[in-house]
Amino acid sequence: MFYDRAKVFVKGGDGGNGAVAFRREKYVPLGGPSGGDGGSGGSVIFIADEGLRTLVDFRYQRHYKADRGEHGQGKGMHGRGAEDLIIRIPVGTVIKDAETGEFIFDMVENGQQVVVAAGGRGGRGNARFATAANKAPRVSEKGEPGEERWVSLELKLLADVGLVGFPNAGKSTLISRVSAAKPKIADYPFTTLVPNLGVVSLADGESFVIADIPGLIEGAHQGAGLGHEFLRHIERTRVIIHVVDTAGSEGRDPVEDYVTINKELAAYNPVLAKRPQVVAANKMDVPEAEENLKSLKQHIGDETDLFAISAVTGDGLEPLMFKVAELLKTVGPAEPIVTEDEKVTRVVPAERFTVTKEDGVFDIKGKEIERHYAMTDFNNEDAVKRFLRILKVMGVDDELRQQGAQNGDTIRIGNLEFDFVD
Repeated sequence: MFYDRAKVFVKGGDGGNGAVAFRREKYVPLGGPSGGDGGSGGSVIFIADEGLRTLVDFRYQRHYKADRGEHGQGKGMHGRGAEDLIIRIPVGTVIKDAETGEFIFDMVENGQQVVVAAGGRGGRGNARFATAANKAPRVSEKGEPGEERWVSLELKLLADVGLVGFPNAGKSTLISRVSAAKPKIADYPFTTLVPNLGVVSLADGESFVIADIPGLIEGAHQGAGLGHEFLRHIERTRVIIHVVDTAGSEGRDPVEDYVTINKELAAYNPVLAKRPQVVAANKMDVPEAEENLKSLKQHIGDETDLFAISAVTGDGLEPLMFKVAELLKTVGPAEPIVTEDEKVTRVVPAERFTVTKEDGVFDIKGKEIERHYAMTDFNNEDAVKRFLRILKVMGVDDELRQQGAQNGDTIRIGNLEFDFVD
């Protein structure tokens, strides 16, 4: 089964906790702090693998969590960092944040890597907090939580050539004749429900990848038929072979079909309308095709190459394939297509923190503050005092006073609530 969409949860490993320990060796009466740091958590990393062709693996496993780092120990022993969690995905996969729609990365080359959930850093042991004023600190940090998010994966096939046309135009028969691909072939519309890839090998040793895109119909750019499901698979193709049912099966008009498909490509994205296109006038083995071929040639003119072929008998396929190979030599990489539902990543400086008041409670939020909160051991009095000093240095106290906080008002950070003391 072909799966080209998936939604998975990824979480980087938490960092290990720092240790509180002191030297206790004989003949070392003033042994100082010796708590080691915690190890860093593993990150979740996606790697593009050209050996994969579908996202089926993510249908059966949707949660991926990297290991956490080891805790620090006494005698200055640091915790070991965790291994990164490597997940292989097909080349051609677009990665987005599932909740915000933010574009993360486009895996277009084999071996490309992207960190989708970074592991948390390890907490510092008490040896890190020793100063001239406090030579025996009893404070340490907990490990930083790893990043977590839902990501959506969308596979867009990487092929040099794409076959487009109405259902039952003969695309599947064509790809089965010119490559080793074995798609399902039958005499009814929408026989092909998934894209098929094949490699065309020419006599001179050249080769290219061709994709059979399931049949499009009028309104495909708005999702009609299988439109939205498979139009994206043609985005990366460099050359388009437009397969037309020249026999006019089922009372169809070849000229009208040709115009309709090109309108759908342009409506989906104008970039597709500019791609080099070759017309394959198929089903020339049917008697009615000769008359229809004349009107199709007259409509197309000399701007686009037209080849009269029969995918069933194989007539005309060799010159068509050689022409496509010739075009591929002159055409550069496909121009990237950004659809309306893809958001461009923008770096926007975030506020260090925000203070809001609701139902008499002052709620403090901010990535930096929440990280300090998560790394503070609130069972340790010295660690709590350090956390409050950090809030003061960041200007949280001043902001609370400016918003009218009085002695005894409730302050909330995450799950922690405490009274404001001016």
